[in-house]
Formats: sequence, structure tokens, C-alpha cells
Amino acid sequence: MKLRNHSRTRHALLGACSLLALAGLPTAAFAETGASASVSDDAAAGSDGGDAPGDVIIVTATKRETSLQETPIAISVVGEQQLKDQHVFSLIDLSDGSVPSLRVATFEARQSALTVGIRGIVPFDQNQVAREPGVGVYLDGVYLGRSQGLNSALFDVQRVEVLKGPQGTLFGRNTEGGALSIVSRTPTGEFGGRMSAGVGNFGQYNGEAHVDLPAFKDFALKFDGLIQHQDATVENPASGQYGWNYFNRVGGRVSGRWTPLAGLTVDLAYDQAKDENTPFYSQLINYNPQGRPVGTYVGSTLTYNGANCGAANPCIAPLAPLVEVSGDRRMRVADLGVIQQPSVDDTHGFMTAIGYEISPQLEVRSITAWRGVETHQWDGSAGAHRSVFVPNGQFGRYSLSELYQHQFSQELQLVGTLPNLDFVLGAYYFNEHVREAAATPNPLQWNATGTAYTFVNQFPPDATAPITSANQGWDRNYWYVQRDSQAVGKSEAVFGQFTYTPPSFDFAHLTAGARYTHETRKGALTVINNAPFADGTLDYSNSRVDPMITLSADVTPDTLL
Repeated sequence: MKLRNHSRTRHALLGACSLLALAGLPTAAFAETGASASVSDDAAAGSDGGDAPGDVIIVTATKRETSLQETPIAISVVGEQQLKDQHVFSLIDLSDGSVPSLRVATFEARQSALTVGIRGIVPFDQNQVAREPGVGVYLDGVYLGRSQGLNSALFDVQRVEVLKGPQGTLFGRNTEGGALSIVSRTPTGEFGGRMSAGVGNFGQYNGEAHVDLPAFKDFALKFDGLIQHQDATVENPASGQYGWNYFNRVGGRVSGRWTPLAGLTVDLAYDQAKDENTPFYSQLINYNPQGRPVGTYVGSTLTYNGANCGAANPCIAPLAPLVEVSGDRRMRVADLGVIQQPSVDDTHGFMTAIGYEISPQLEVRSITAWRGVETHQWDGSAGAHRSVFVPNGQFGRYSLSELYQHQFSQELQLVGTLPNLDFVLGAYYFNEHVREAAATPNPLQWNATGTAYTFVNQFPPDATAPITSANQGWDRNYWYVQRDSQAVGKSEAVFGQFTYTPPSFDFAHLTAGARYTHETRKGALTVINNAPFADGTLDYSNSRVDPMITLSADVTPDTLL
């Protein structure tokens, strides 16, 4: 098993004493095994992230608790200590590249929606209701259906498992690239708690509190709360308007564990979070670290001083005619003020997980969940540097969207162990309802000479006239709706996976499995350019079988092939 360290700098210096601990520059560490990387909460491994003797890294990638070393899946695990070292409060904090092949990024410049990619499988324009991701994100075994709301606060995470794809057999829908599985800590039944807080530049502050209550009549409760705040890193010169890269995330979670009978465990949890944020600033800076001269194109050939550019005559390509470079470093204050208010994501969810051990070798499980997200997007990143000047023209595209989604899911599992055979059998159901509307007004206008600009379009010029592209406002009551769409998606599946270890060759393991899935998605694009649209129906139905087979061998106690 390999262990590698990756250093990372952050804006904030987080301080503590007693409940608050002084932290320097954090170190992101993870371990690799076979074709995978991992660190668990049990492998806290000391301050240097080293590999402590006797560490056993436990994962649940195969729907059962197994040692990572014995799990024949390409899997990366960020454990509790690494989450603490990296100050991970939300998924965007995993965007630093510390986990191989995992890509976490905002959609466009918006912090209100994340795209998660693994092994180069990255969704395109996933925020639209008819589209699906290529990587499934799971919270305590519950699939999260939308990219909106993914950047909400994470509550007392025990570990994050990154399963390289495809993972269609056990995890199912939309896992061609893989699955990102977030595992939360459960109530302990013993009184205890911890708090941490920190401050930093750009007005940063954050804090979290976790409290376990003692069990009462076989029932234990746990409370988690979190807040994360940052002021804008690029100021908006417009009076009363928010700057860019501002966020304020707050949320809470209450969870309970009931153990009324021997072998029966009932876990309940409800969480709610609010994420207010503004987009990143869109600015193209000049980057020419080697100081190479700018060439010119002769036809399709790049030349400089009459010779073709190449190793003997290095040069860089000229800018495209419409590209405007805005200095050689990030702006602290934008050169033009724009209309900008925070986007707001509200997420909530309730889940119950029931596990009953029929015998020491057989357990039945049920995971039931209701979740929802409501997003109001106000993206003013397209200000000064993404619009061509037109006398008397409007500019500064304000990308507006509102989305409402709720989902229900139910999964049943039968997990067992026989002599020389481990198995998982299951059934799954998912139902999602989602609706989204969008508008893109230009709320700024140049004067005829280009010496000044004004704010326009909160309300239409003529509030009594019909809404048109020239008579609209960014106030929701006066949107010129570019699109309005809705969809209902359903998924039903049955699956099974078996691992056989021959008694005479206990170093070898054969795993085989399959999943049958039937998917439907019905919906409609009802409005285009603020007019009814009759031809935008969606009626998708498909069934498929995803098989898998894996042969693994314990070459040595520390090497799995």
C-alpha cells in the first residue's frame, strides 16, 4: 500500500485552542491500493499523514464493510483526518486535485451548481432537467439527482469514497464515470461533542459543532451544525451590489439511531442547508510566462519574422479579434459595476436506513429517502469582459434560473456470507420531479459615446405592454423566459453480485454481478423565447443489463491484483 502527501494552500489561517485548534497550511493525504487510492478515518496516521502500523481502512463500496486492501475496485477514499486537514466544508473543497481523476468544478462560473467528473466523464450542461450526470453522487447511500445544491454544507462526514467507473452493477443509474459516496458519522449513544472555528482573509469565518446525546431507552440522538462564510474576492463598484466569489453556507442535521432488538438498527436523519453565493469573476488575463513574441497567421500557418513558428522560432498565437485581455493578474475591484445578488440554494432531506441481522451470516437492509432542492440563480459573471461594446447597446448578460426538484428513492438489500461465497442482492426504485425556468436579460446599457453606462431592466420600460426581448426585466415578474421545462424521471432496478473464493486457492477471488435497469423520463419544453412551444416533448424509455466480472489475487499481504 502506497501513501502519498499533497500540500495545499488556503486563504484562511484557522486558529484554535482547546475546542479550537491552531492549524497551519493543511496537508491532503491519501493512500493507494492496487489501482486505487485511499485513507480512512481509522487511518488518521499522525500529523504527517504517514501510514500507521496496523491501520485497517474500511470501505462500503461493495455494500458491505470490507478492508480497502481486499476490495477489488479502483477506489480513492478521503478520510476524516484528511477532511479536517483540507478544511472540507462542501464538495467544492475537493476540487484541488488531491484525489486522482476526480474533477469537482462549478457549472460555468456559478457556485450554485457543481459538476462532478471521474476518469474524464464530465456532464455537459447538466443543470437542464432533461439531462443526467455521468457520475452519481450519494449521501449515506441515497442518490442525489441534480447538480444544483451539491455545494451545500457537508455535516460531520466520516469519509468520502470515490469509486472509479463504471459502477453500474451496485450503484446503478448515471455511474459510467463512477460514484462519489459520502458517508456521515452516526450517533454513538454516548455523551460527547466537539467544536471548531476559524477566521481568515476576505472576511472568512467558519465554524462547526457536533453533539452526541447519551442513549435513552435504546435511542441515541446527534446534532450537527455548520457555517461557512467568505466576502467577495472581487469587489463590485456598483453601490449596493454584491461582489464575486461571495458565499455564506449554513445548515444543520439531526440524526437518530434506534436499536430496539438485538440485530435491529434503525437510523433516521433530517438535514437542511442554505447556500447563498455569487459566481466567480469572468476575466481573461494575459499569461505568457516565457515572454514569447506574438506571431501572425499566413493562411493557417503561424509565423514570426517571416518564418514558421516552431522549436527553432518559438512564438505564441495572436488573440482572436473579439477577445479582450484584462491585465496580467486577478482584479481586486471590477472595472465596471454590474447588477449582482446572491444565488440561493435550499436543500433538505429525510432518510431512514433499517438493518436487521437475520443471522450472523445474513442481513436485510432498507434505505428510504425523500430529498428536495430549490435554486434561485442570479449569475452576473458576464460583466465587463464578456460583452462587445455597442453604442446605445445593452450588455452584461444576467443569467437567471429557478429550479424546483424533489425525489423519492427506495433500496432493498440482502447481504450474506456462505462458505467461500459472499453475495449482495437488491432492488431499487427512484422517482424525481423537476422543473426549471431561465431568462437572460442584459441589465446594463452604454450611452452613445461609450463614456458611461446605466442600470436597466429590473422592470420593463412599459409594465403594461406584453413582455418582449426589448420590454423585459430581471425582476421575476417580468422575465422574458428563454426556456421553461419540466420532467419526471423513474428508475427501477434489480441487482446481484457474488464473490467466490476457492477453498484450495484462498488467495484468489472471482467476483461476478449484473444489474437490470428500466428507466423512463417524460417531460416537456413548454416555453422557448417567452412563447409556448408545442414540439418539445420528451418521452424516453430504456431497459438494459450492466454485467461485471473481476478476478483478483492476494499476491502478498500488502498487494492485491
